[in-house]
Amino acid sequence: MNPRLGLLQPYPFEKLRALYADVVPPASLRPVSLSIGEPKHATPAFIEDAIRQNLSGLSGYPPTKGSPALRAAIAGWLERRYGLPAIDPDTQVLPVLGSREALFAFAQVVIDGARQPRVLCPNPFYQIYEGAALLAGARPTFVNADPARNFGCDWASVSPAEWGETRLVYVCSPGNPAGNVMDLDEWKYLFEQADKYGFIIASDECYSEIYLDEAEPPLGALEAAHRLGRGDFHNIVVFSSLSKRSNVPGMRSGFVAGDARLLARFLLYRTYHGSAMSDVVSAASIAAWNDEEHVRENRRMYREKFDAVLPILQEAMDIQRPQASFYLWPRTPIDDAEFTRGLLAQENVTALPGSYLARETPAGNPGANRVRLALVAPLDECVEAAHRLARYARSLPATRIA
Repeated sequence: MNPRLGLLQPYPFEKLRALYADVVPPASLRPVSLSIGEPKHATPAFIEDAIRQNLSGLSGYPPTKGSPALRAAIAGWLERRYGLPAIDPDTQVLPVLGSREALFAFAQVVIDGARQPRVLCPNPFYQIYEGAALLAGARPTFVNADPARNFGCDWASVSPAEWGETRLVYVCSPGNPAGNVMDLDEWKYLFEQADKYGFIIASDECYSEIYLDEAEPPLGALEAAHRLGRGDFHNIVVFSSLSKRSNVPGMRSGFVAGDARLLARFLLYRTYHGSAMSDVVSAASIAAWNDEEHVRENRRMYREKFDAVLPILQEAMDIQRPQASFYLWPRTPIDDAEFTRGLLAQENVTALPGSYLARETPAGNPGANRVRLALVAPLDECVEAAHRLARYARSLPATRIA
């Protein structure tokens, strides 16, 4: 067996199941789940139609590189969304089976495990980053989110020695769980360190299309690079997905784009890895990337939830409106795991303890005394859950309103 498998920590939802093992929620209250970030809005009908109309694509092996039409659709979307010059669909775009598998596989390509380099990860973070680093033979190093920086990573806390040992940096913008967006100055600093120390930036942008202000779409890594004169996207790759943008998590459809040199090596790896998108999924993906109306409607529904839920919660909890994503990241007046257990036991609402999404560092666990709330349930359930959350928070003697 691969001994590195023993380095993997339990996934947050495994820990959550253990936390809830002996909790008996009140049967008089319908259960509401705010714990898992799985989109629940309906899949657009035109995407389902595209699948039905292209079932003949099941009869052939799909190309690992993806269809030229899909790569062109993705390149066109990148150009429109981020105001980029022409993206080469042949060398700068690669379809993948969702951003999750690509984020993991990419580390296996760019990490030389014999040298045991560092992989920097935001903290809190998506646990795939850590697992990818460990199984590639690297040392995950966690850069804490700072509430004073709108929960952005404190990149200045990374020492020159640590930068010098770094091969790969995972970033997530919009962020999970705080919904913060990296600005141009933050990208500029990270690009400068990449130039100085030679590491690669993997930008996880799976929440890029779930934002709350239509006038301010989140800045992406390729857009930031273009604005800063880095037109070849050297050592920069972005990972995106249709799962949350188009409410099709079951399709497993996304892409990687950026540095053509890195994508060529990634394609070689994937040829052996056996990851190729079905022509059926490819056809549906083309339809999705070429349509924005359903994405705007998706954002409207999430905005409606935030607008309804936040006034209720802000009267009882320390909580702020995110820039993007479908999460809330409130502070808890007691230990976050204890808060989460009590919330289920008293109000039949599930949430995810913030400490389960982060790792302990010399500066502490930045997820401690916070919970992640995913506003993926229907509007009425989210509102009901907010009332129960507020009621539960007020029942705690240590409750403090910031």
